[in-house]
Amino acid sequence: MSGPETSSKLSFEVSPIKANLGMWMGIVFCTCFTAAIWFARPYLPDVTFAEDQGALWYYWKLPNPTFLSHFTGWAGYLLHQIAIWSLIYRAQTQKLTYSTYLHPINIIALLTNGFFIVLHLLQTVYFYDGLAASTPIWSSQLSVIIMLVMILILENKRRGLFFGKSLRVLEQSRYALKKYHGYYFSWAIIFTFWFHPAEPTMGHLWGFFYTTLLMVQSSLFFTRAHLNKFWTTTLEVLVLFHGTIVAIQTDTGWPMFFFGFLAIFIVTQMHGLGLRPWIKWAFAGSYVAGIYAVYGTDIITALSEIMRIPAVEYLLAFLIAFFFWIGIALVGFFSSTALRKPTTP
Repeated sequence: MSGPETSSKLSFEVSPIKANLGMWMGIVFCTCFTAAIWFARPYLPDVTFAEDQGALWYYWKLPNPTFLSHFTGWAGYLLHQIAIWSLIYRAQTQKLTYSTYLHPINIIALLTNGFFIVLHLLQTVYFYDGLAASTPIWSSQLSVIIMLVMILILENKRRGLFFGKSLRVLEQSRYALKKYHGYYFSWAIIFTFWFHPAEPTMGHLWGFFYTTLLMVQSSLFFTRAHLNKFWTTTLEVLVLFHGTIVAIQTDTGWPMFFFGFLAIFIVTQMHGLGLRPWIKWAFAGSYVAGIYAVYGTDIITALSEIMRIPAVEYLLAFLIAFFFWIGIALVGFFSSTALRKPTTP
């Protein structure tokens, strides 16, 4: 083996397993877990759910929760969360470098996430309730939205925010966010994962497939796979399919979610993939054609619906950047040392 990853380094800092192989093994595991939820449906408790009470009501929870249904959901979540936060902290204190191979701590993170993923399925089968029984529905939704917005800030320098143009106003926030984003991302992912019972509806299946893929990504810290632009963009775009499927399932207007999230791909995400200009124009043209096929000449309705999601995400990007800027200023990070760019990718 040549290059910086010598055999001695492999012995002490990285494993013989390539990070890309770990990523693909994780994808296979997530696929199998999603299938397991479907096949476990005959073993789920026979629950008579309370009547749906509107947009802020979460339907899939026990009408009469028990101590054990609360305890097992929260205990599983807290143990999962503390374990992953501990691994992130340990990885940071080890001052690891980005490698094409898995570090031993990556393998531990993948196995830890895998253990708790399976545990949640068993917890659903025996006790059913997730965190939704005691937390509002918007808490799960908002946590993931903020995570997606933070990704826009983190990727600002590489691909820009609007049509490949990066915004310097986001850069100070990006530097600060880069160091600590793993703690928030893992919370948003794990909290959302334990929020829902492992129900076999199409919306739940896509949701669990998506959140477990995000756990794979979060386990690949300090590897080159963690920075793979096609992999990371795929994870961002998958929310489009999940949001659209849930909207169809709940009859809440799927075009707003489909074209709304797709607008972010056209305006921001596709510009970090190194695509040829004609491919970008083909995506943009197909997007406009799709809007016309669904909305026809009703441009006002189309714009009022499909602009909601991108407007919220871009506005939140500036708001989050502003609050980070305030925080950095308050702790005196605007010194010459604090403004120095991070050395890691």
